[in-house]
Amino acid sequence: MIKDIEKKNIVAVQSIRNMIMGSTLMANTSILLCCGLGAMISSTYSVKKPLNDSILGAQGELIVALKFATLFTIFLFSFLFHSLSVRFMSQLSILICTPQDTMSLVTQEYLSDLMGKATILNIVGNRVFHTGLPLLLWIFGPVMAFLCSIAMLLVLHKLDFVSRKENTIKVGRDEESGTT
Repeated sequence: MIKDIEKKNIVAVQSIRNMIMGSTLMANTSILLCCGLGAMISSTYSVKKPLNDSILGAQGELIVALKFATLFTIFLFSFLFHSLSVRFMSQLSILICTPQDTMSLVTQEYLSDLMGKATILNIVGNRVFHTGLPLLLWIFGPVMAFLCSIAMLLVLHKLDFVSRKENTIKVGRDEESGTT
């Protein structure tokens, strides 16, 4: 995109805008969950009996406080990573359309570094957020958290890795149509 910026600058900025919107949505969701946890803490704190006594959960105020503090911390870190990702992508979307000059301080390496940092922060933010989801069910007991963790592992494994069988089928179709 950088080499042929005159023809592809709109595509570059729109792609970065879409990444900004995704990171903003995840950051808003993370901070919303933090607010919900805070509201839950303030409403159940005065109750003598912890929330999860009846569903195979640990009993005691210390364990309940540990659960809420852990979840709150996880979602705050997810918010932080997504916010930093939005910051880098916003800077990138402004700088990518600057004219490329040999004397310019904005080089292709600098833009590539910004894109790499933004992408890594987005990935880490997503992983932290998705780690927090099974732990959110930890409030209701260990069985729900365990089942959600297993389901999350299976879904993320399916999304992250392409099996050899699917890969060979796709390559075979591409060879038949003459495309690569």
